[in-house]
Amino acid sequence: MTTPKTLRIDDVEYVRADEVNQPAVPLDGKPYVIIRSDRAGVFAGYLASYDDAVSTSVLDRCIRLWRWTGCSLSQVANDGVAGTGENKFTMPVDGHKIHGVIETIPCTEKARIAIQAVKTWKL
Repeated sequence: MTTPKTLRIDDVEYVRADEVNQPAVPLDGKPYVIIRSDRAGVFAGYLASYDDAVSTSVLDRCIRLWRWTGCSLSQVANDGVAGTGENKFTMPVDGHKIHGVIETIPCTEKARIAIQAVKTWKL
């Protein structure tokens, strides 16, 4: 019998304490990352590809982080975001090409769950 790593209660997914700093579970071998670009903003998603020659990444299930709670992207990649009320994240998009990548931060499983738990911001 395996021990569950997460538990869902009322549409909120909780992570076991001993899994907190573990890398995010990849999707088809693609790691979950946060990307900061030169001019397009900040994104989270599964890194499908990166072209170092032109600093371009492609993310699957890509979410634009327009506003978030947390002091830095490094903290968000490690701990996720605080609460969900002040965060503004877009709907996920596959195949999102991001040019001018200046930072790629691997996320923990705790952060991935917290980021994906934020409700899609709508007008």
